[in-house]
Amino acid sequence: MDNENQLAAYNRLAHQSRVVLRLGIMLLSAGASSFRVKDGMARLAKAVGIEEHHAQVTYTEITITTYANGTFRTELAEQRAMGVDAYRIDQLNDFVKNLPDRMLVEQAEAELDRIASRGPLYSPFISSLASGLACAGFCFLNKGGIIECLAVLVAAFFGQRMRKFCMKRRMNHFGIWLICGVLAVSIYIFLVWALHRAGWIDATHSGGSVSAVLFLVPGFPLVTSILDLIRQDFSAGISRGVYVGMLLVASATAVWSTTAIFHWSVLPVDDTYHISGFTLMSLRALATFIAAYGFAMLFNAPQKACALAAFIGLIINTGRLTAQDMDLAWLAAVGLAALAAGLLAHLFSGHSKFSRVTLSVPAVVVMIPGVPFYRAGIAISNGEVSDALAQVVTVILVIASIGIGLAVARMTTDRNWLMDDLHPLPSLGDSTRTIPAALAEQTDFSADEPHE
Repeated sequence: MDNENQLAAYNRLAHQSRVVLRLGIMLLSAGASSFRVKDGMARLAKAVGIEEHHAQVTYTEITITTYANGTFRTELAEQRAMGVDAYRIDQLNDFVKNLPDRMLVEQAEAELDRIASRGPLYSPFISSLASGLACAGFCFLNKGGIIECLAVLVAAFFGQRMRKFCMKRRMNHFGIWLICGVLAVSIYIFLVWALHRAGWIDATHSGGSVSAVLFLVPGFPLVTSILDLIRQDFSAGISRGVYVGMLLVASATAVWSTTAIFHWSVLPVDDTYHISGFTLMSLRALATFIAAYGFAMLFNAPQKACALAAFIGLIINTGRLTAQDMDLAWLAAVGLAALAAGLLAHLFSGHSKFSRVTLSVPAVVVMIPGVPFYRAGIAISNGEVSDALAQVVTVILVIASIGIGLAVARMTTDRNWLMDDLHPLPSLGDSTRTIPAALAEQTDFSADEPHE
């Protein structure tokens, strides 16, 4: 290959590499797991003519090396838009799934432009309303009564409205979670205090304040972090997990500081409802459906995907709570429910364009014990370390059970999760052709005399 052709091949590889890297960044910024990012980039790389493709993915960076036409190229890109967009993940997955055997870089760029041009499915008002309804459903599942649920709905509505306002201006996420947590808890406290002062309610409704910030629980990155770790994508899983931990610390700090300022208890005075039997099961199913549907909307999932995810959540969470009432261990019930969620998501995704993560994560988010975690944070600040640590350990084990259940479901339905493929270093061809002429004349490359 002469110099001119070699330069043309390298320049073409630059464009091929760029479009592959762009797809990876779009998937990563939408909240996709490391496996999904790597798999999508590898498929597009093959389609645009790249012979070999290798990638290193963290939560904020992607490094890729591509080989083609006897040369290679390494690029690194960083993304700071750490959010969740299930609709974009599904669109990109559909694009990857339907890739032809061969396509031009320009065609891939045009398709990515089309996907990138589509904004959020829901307005800030609708998103905030979904947040309020989801947290109200969560509040009922945490034994909150009608007063707590209504106050949580209002508080979470304004908390999510503030979060959308801050996210649009690209504020630091740690600061956003602090601000929104303080706002949501303050609104809840004010509403309950005002109703009590007016003589309309008694003083037994303080416990719902923690449920008002459950919209801040980073359920999507939490689940994908666990899945990354189980797939041994440690760079992505650990960095994503640290991000989740920082957000949980920020929101826990907001709850603790606000309740401490107002001398507000986060513990319920008593169970606020006494329901049993079929009525309790029906109300749990309804609350779970509302909560899962609302969280799916917060993840920007389409309406049909929200309904499917909520239906899965209704089945697995109602069954999980009923099993716990029948004395099945909490961790076992959660693990089995997560396994069922993964299997149902696989079944429904096969008959729709929605990915398994879009359908399974909103369904299992309602099982994440956010209330015990926040109460543990407050207990630590009050010096009740032993009780707090016991709750924290329980929370960690429950989250691990969710991850294990989803991972087992993936391994039983997807060979890529059960078996690892080898990634050998590709050959660049005969290296002697690249030796400068002057050096080649002084060197003997005879195969008859092996080098010692």
